[in-house]
Amino acid sequence: MSQTETETTKSKMWEWTKAIVLAVGLAMIIRIFLFEPYLVEGSSMDPTLHDGDRLFVNKTLKFIGEIDKGDIVIIDGKEENIRYVKRVIGVPGDKVSAQDGKVYVNGTVIKEPYLDSNEKEAESIGIDLTDDFEEIEVPNGNYFVMGDNRLNSMDSRNGLGLIEKDRILGKSEFIFFPLDHLSKTE
Repeated sequence: MSQTETETTKSKMWEWTKAIVLAVGLAMIIRIFLFEPYLVEGSSMDPTLHDGDRLFVNKTLKFIGEIDKGDIVIIDGKEENIRYVKRVIGVPGDKVSAQDGKVYVNGTVIKEPYLDSNEKEAESIGIDLTDDFEEIEVPNGNYFVMGDNRLNSMDSRNGLGLIEKDRILGKSEFIFFPLDHLSKTE
């Protein structure tokens, strides 16, 4: 092999090395700061999300995003390697309560069409989907969250308490697996 061929081979190898390092670096930056896949474990968000669904989570909330009522968020549990997926019901300043199976925010019943099948199931067994609870005012920097499967969810009502903003890791954007569940999360 001539010196020119050797230099050309080295040059190509260097170009490939740079491309691979750049691709790995970009992938790490995207995963750490922008988007991350998340596996749903458990049934607390049925019927919106199912055990085994895989989501893309938008992590830009930490930098430029807002958390709104109705958003599905990923929450850092206080225990190591525990994450929760819940729906935001109340934002700072809201007053949240439940009476006769309905959730109220600032004195108004909220519309929750994503609960229709769960409400029918609760009615069929003769219970309210959401147990009554006294009004809770959400302080600054905190959020009130609930699972869509109100009969089987640990959330702000019963175990997680109010969620500090810095514990919210990101917002669910869409389900990417399994393919038959492929959809935007709402």
